[in-house]
Amino acid sequence: MSTYSRDDISTSAPSRFYLAAWRWHFYAGLFVIPFLTTLAVTGMMMMYVGYFDGRDGEKITVQVPENPVALSVSDQAEAALASQPGSTLVEWLKGRSENSVSVFRIAHDGTQSMVAIDPYTGGIIESWDRRQGWYDFADGIHSDLLLGTPGDRLLEIAAGLAIVLIITGTYLWWPRNMSLIQALVPDLRRRGRALWKTLHVNIGIYVSVFLLAFLITGMAWTGIWGGKIVQAWSTFPAEKWDNVPLSDETHASMDHGAVSDQPWALEQTQMPASGSEAGVARTALGAPVDIDSVAALAASIGFNARYRIAYPRSETGVWTINQDTMSADAEDPFSDRTVHVDQYTGKVLANVAFADYSVAGKAMAVGIPFHMGLIGLWNLVLNTFVCMSVIFLSISGVVMWWMRRPKGAALRVFAPKTPDDLPHWRGAMILMLAVSLAFPLAGITLLGVLALDYLVVKRIPALRRAFG
Repeated sequence: MSTYSRDDISTSAPSRFYLAAWRWHFYAGLFVIPFLTTLAVTGMMMMYVGYFDGRDGEKITVQVPENPVALSVSDQAEAALASQPGSTLVEWLKGRSENSVSVFRIAHDGTQSMVAIDPYTGGIIESWDRRQGWYDFADGIHSDLLLGTPGDRLLEIAAGLAIVLIITGTYLWWPRNMSLIQALVPDLRRRGRALWKTLHVNIGIYVSVFLLAFLITGMAWTGIWGGKIVQAWSTFPAEKWDNVPLSDETHASMDHGAVSDQPWALEQTQMPASGSEAGVARTALGAPVDIDSVAALAASIGFNARYRIAYPRSETGVWTINQDTMSADAEDPFSDRTVHVDQYTGKVLANVAFADYSVAGKAMAVGIPFHMGLIGLWNLVLNTFVCMSVIFLSISGVVMWWMRRPKGAALRVFAPKTPDDLPHWRGAMILMLAVSLAFPLAGITLLGVLALDYLVVKRIPALRRAFG
């Protein structure tokens, strides 16, 4: 939320448009600041919990014996089941290295637990309720403010208006009476509000590209812009699996509650179904189709790093082998891959790699783990800088606004003045229309605020004094 002194603005036509852009920047910031701050804080919390402690037991290690011989995956699975009698197996997560635990996801009485197994002894190292840790608490706030659908919609509006902040902020920053180099270097000789301003402007312009990437990838998971517009038209087409029976369920059915565990490009794609002769024979001929043979198949077709195998969930369900950077399985999003196997014949029904995604799907396959800080230590450091910058921009915007307020204006918002005769209004309206069409919820909110501003605030003296 940038602020500039009215004394520095002339009454020329470009300056009047400048004032209008500043007013839009102010109103967008007024709404966005608490949400962006919350997203930055919870985002850092998630990144560091994931990096140091892990989300699904990937950081838990065991002592490797002198002659390491791992138990069969089925024996390890039996040990996991024995920890909670009456439970069923949902998923196996292979360890990243020789000293990593095997992790099994099991279901019991409507709840899901994770059990970390020593792959050499079958001993239980640790167990915990799935999606109940600090990472998941922060994720719940980051995803929908713990409010469900209303929270999702509020965050979608905030993200759209943050894009308005970036557009208007870039216009306000654009060098007019100085060189580009001067505009890119903060003037640390200034004091008071002028110092806050130069830091706000320069940090904002440097972080804007990364913030825009975070906003777009974050909005891709939202219910309206993501689920109804972008994702629906960019999902992997199940029709590419010729002569393969399809289930009525989509990949999203494999998610755990509101948490998205499946690749973005596959979530809305139909699952293949078991029970036919379709597919390509891959598991060992004559061997039972179980966790051991499917794990051997995964190794033989090139799965590396950590990967996971989901058990069939119904009579027509399939075995699903998945390696996804978004789920912290690897640091290379180009290695992402999903393979579905018929539970009766062991034939591969579908094999989807990064190269098979649409352009949008590829962008999200890279963009989402980048957003989450999962592509190496450099990514964690960069994202920390972005989050800290967002927090600073929010704080500095409030500080500058407060310092600009005249004494005795405690009950006044004191928004930037609306120009009486605004030129170039057509260009401004086209810009706002473009934002509205691209991001419907943000556009509706923006148009509503503008309508209130021009039709109500300007015509009621008390409101005009409060907001002017």
